[in-house]
Formats: sequence, C-alpha cells, structure tokens
Amino acid sequence: MHDITHYLRPDLIATVERLDLRAKFITEGFFAGLHASPYHGFSVEFSEHRKYALGDDLRTIDWQVYGRTDRLYVKKFEAETTLDAYLLIDTSASMGFPLPEQLEPGATPRMPKLDYAICLAATLGYMMVGQQDSVGLFALDKSVRYALPARSKRAHLTTLIAELSRIKPAGETDLAAALHEATRRVKRRSLFLLFTDMLTDQKSLTDALHHVRFRGHDLIIFCVLDWAEANFPYKGETIFEGVENENRVTAEALALRTAYLEALEKFLNDHRQLATAMGADFVQVDNRMTFDQALVPFLLRRRSRF
Repeated sequence: MHDITHYLRPDLIATVERLDLRAKFITEGFFAGLHASPYHGFSVEFSEHRKYALGDDLRTIDWQVYGRTDRLYVKKFEAETTLDAYLLIDTSASMGFPLPEQLEPGATPRMPKLDYAICLAATLGYMMVGQQDSVGLFALDKSVRYALPARSKRAHLTTLIAELSRIKPAGETDLAAALHEATRRVKRRSLFLLFTDMLTDQKSLTDALHHVRFRGHDLIIFCVLDWAEANFPYKGETIFEGVENENRVTAEALALRTAYLEALEKFLNDHRQLATAMGADFVQVDNRMTFDQALVPFLLRRRSRF
C-alpha cells in the first residue's frame, strides 16, 4: 500500500483512472507532505487563516493554531478569503504530446502534457472549492470551446471535474483569440489560471495576456512542458515531427541540443520577464515533476495576496 504522499508522483497518479480520485489523492498527499516539509503552515494560511499583523483584533487570534505552530494567526472573514477563479486549459494538439509511440526509446511512460495540466487544474479546483472560493472553466483552442461559470458549491465541483475529464487535445490553436474571448466574458475581477505549453504566436499571445491584466484579473501562467521538451534527451539521427502539422525533419540530435536548450532558456526567460512586468506569475512545470513541486509556487502566490 502506497503512502498517500506517493500520489504526488505523476507516474503513480496515472494509474488512477478517475479524475476526481486523482485530484483527491494529490490534494491529500500534498497536505500530508506539508507536515514534514519546509512549507508546513501553508495548510493553515491557504485555507482559513492569515498571519497576525499589528493592529488586528486580539480576539481573532486562533490560539489553537498558535499552540501547534508557535506563530500568531488570525481567522479570516469570508470577504477576505473568497474569490472567483477560472481554470483556462489550452486544448491544442501540441498539448497531447507525448503519445506512447512518441516517447524516446527506452523512456519511462509519461503523462501527456494535457493530462498533467488537467490533474493540476482539477487539484486546484478541489482545493479552492474546499475553501469556499468559486471556480469556473474555459477550454481553449481557436476560440472558447467550452465554458463553465464560477461557482463554489460542492455539486459544482462534481460538474467541473466531469468537464475537465472530457477535455481532449485536438487541432491547431489560436490561444490569443480564445483568451481574448474568455476575458471579455468574465465581468468580475477574478483569478485566471492558464495552463498551456505556450506554443502559439508569441506577439498575439502577449497582447492577450495584457488584455487579461488590463481588465484587472490576477494571472498565473502554468507553462506545461513535456520532460523531453525541457531536457532534449535525443541522440543520433532523429525524426522530429510537428505536433499540429505534418512537418517532418530528420537531423542529428546532438548537433541541435546546445542551440535548442539555449533557445528554450531564452523563450522561458522572456516569458518570465513579461509576466513580471505585467504583474502576473509564470510557473514552469514539466510532466515528470511531482505535483507538490508544481503546487508550491501557486500557493506562494496565493498566500501573498493577503
């Protein structure tokens, strides 16, 4: 029997078929792991408390939490904790990489990027509804393929998980156009959690991200890469195929590796700097990272809101 924290590993969570159980196991594994990690205290601050600040009413201090942590926390009022959050999922064909036949020879099976992103999104939805936040969904390709309004009821979480589990990768994307459309639909200031591999026209995407921030929405970008995209482990003569077209290139992989990794580093750094400049957050993940590694940056950002 696996310890619950083992379900933070994508290779183990992939053996669980139901998305609702995946989200439940990842959430429970994450918070169980906090008790033995340097991030102990997130489970307090993330859900219903914030650190005591000079001037706070002493009657709001939670002395039970103080007894467990030796730190002063005050209970947050509902108006301090609730928000509307939207999970925005890039459903383009490139997010379906890698299929089993696309893995490098001898590689350990990995979740496709979209499956990893959906697990992460479902887990965050599970956490946020658990603390009475409202969560909605946009599935994006060339436009908004599917939209679910933000709600905070437990019954809504069931619908959210069901719709996430139906998402499949398909076709080319116009992520920028879809993001503009989603932004126009959301009238109330909200938190946007965008899950994408960023493989789209960069100028138009930049304009769309600025639109999100201009409308007052908080923005966290989860750049989801396949492990091979992030590390380029290929050797010898290799056939590289387009994931959203039929382009094929045969090349000596080692001759490309240095230039590829340098270009990738610049690509990611450019996006980090862009996010910082617009007051957004950029979280880079790959599909071999444990889910707690992907969740901690989000929780750091979430905690800093208060």
